[in-house]
Amino acid sequence: MRYLTAGESHGPELTTIIEGLPAGLNVDVSRINDDLRRRQGGHGRGRRMQIETDTVEVTAGIRHGKTLGSPVCLRVVNDDWKHWTKIMGIESLEPFDESEVKRQISRPRPGHADLVGGIKYGHRDLRNVLERSSARETTVRVAAGAVAKILLKELGIEVIGHVKEIGGIQANAVDVSNMQPDEVKKAIKENPVYCLDEEASKEMVELIDETKKNGDSIGGIVEVVVTGCPPGVGSYVHYDRKIDGKLAMAMMSINAFKGVEFGIGFDMAHLPGSQVHDEIKWDQEKGYTRSTNRLGGIEGGMTTGMPIVIKGVMKPIPTLYKPLQSVDIETKENFKASIERSDSCAVPAASVVAEHVIAWEIASAILAEFPASRIDQLRQHVQGQRDFAKEF
Repeated sequence: MRYLTAGESHGPELTTIIEGLPAGLNVDVSRINDDLRRRQGGHGRGRRMQIETDTVEVTAGIRHGKTLGSPVCLRVVNDDWKHWTKIMGIESLEPFDESEVKRQISRPRPGHADLVGGIKYGHRDLRNVLERSSARETTVRVAAGAVAKILLKELGIEVIGHVKEIGGIQANAVDVSNMQPDEVKKAIKENPVYCLDEEASKEMVELIDETKKNGDSIGGIVEVVVTGCPPGVGSYVHYDRKIDGKLAMAMMSINAFKGVEFGIGFDMAHLPGSQVHDEIKWDQEKGYTRSTNRLGGIEGGMTTGMPIVIKGVMKPIPTLYKPLQSVDIETKENFKASIERSDSCAVPAASVVAEHVIAWEIASAILAEFPASRIDQLRQHVQGQRDFAKEF
């Protein structure tokens, strides 16, 4: 299973084509739109999210609510496009007249793709870089991940993302895997920063407001928990089939993410092996389990059947309303960097993106492990693996 996205931040639309979904999967578009609304929410978001109302349109691959087995095409229209038709138009401007191209950018923002992207592709107008490198692209990644979550739910697999920390304010530890998924999702959705600690979330909101007043930005840590995944997904025989490698890549592919860990992660560096590895147990009802889950549900590049726990670190967004020092690529003079619309804190929204990119990788790995052209076949294969593992 794979997908490809296309589109610019202020272009006409964002599009994704999904290939490899089994036929017969019930796809409720309202569930995709609900996840798109969550991505737009969270305290600290900027004015762009007040302009856009992201809803998905299905243009191929689904008939009467069910997948056909052919590629599925999803598109999200950019409402703000009407104000950018001349700036971002596709029509040729030959002979080229600079006065016709408004809002050109020659002052790269530190921390963004602007300068290096301009160097790589030879763009003198750095808008050509920032329009595609914008986190706006994650809109259709969330749409694709929402379809993956629908598939996983059919297999008894749940994926939940939430905020663990913002700007140094840490939420109390919560074992999401021991809670009812629907209750957890409801609590996260109703919280302004998508956090499960009410007291910590109040402090986070206050810090975000203060940061915004100062023209600055803050980052944080998000956690994604996957429950119900059968053991043996992934592989130890090739580096590029290790499930933790795929999940780490997915997490790090999110804009502004700079770190990833599984289970207790970097704390392992400070502990002896006896306090890191998870002892194995077996009983008649559950089969093989672990007495702890410090490794985050993965051993040797494969799922163990325990909840998968993965955390990602998001840096503060580099577009600041008190811009940092930069250099104009035309004059080579020092300037304050360009200011684009941005968020003071996008960690809550990033937790939604993380949830969906992880869901995609899990679904993709499941389909690689259990090839199936139909959803009923896939259910049988996955349940068969669970039964086999239990009696192994």
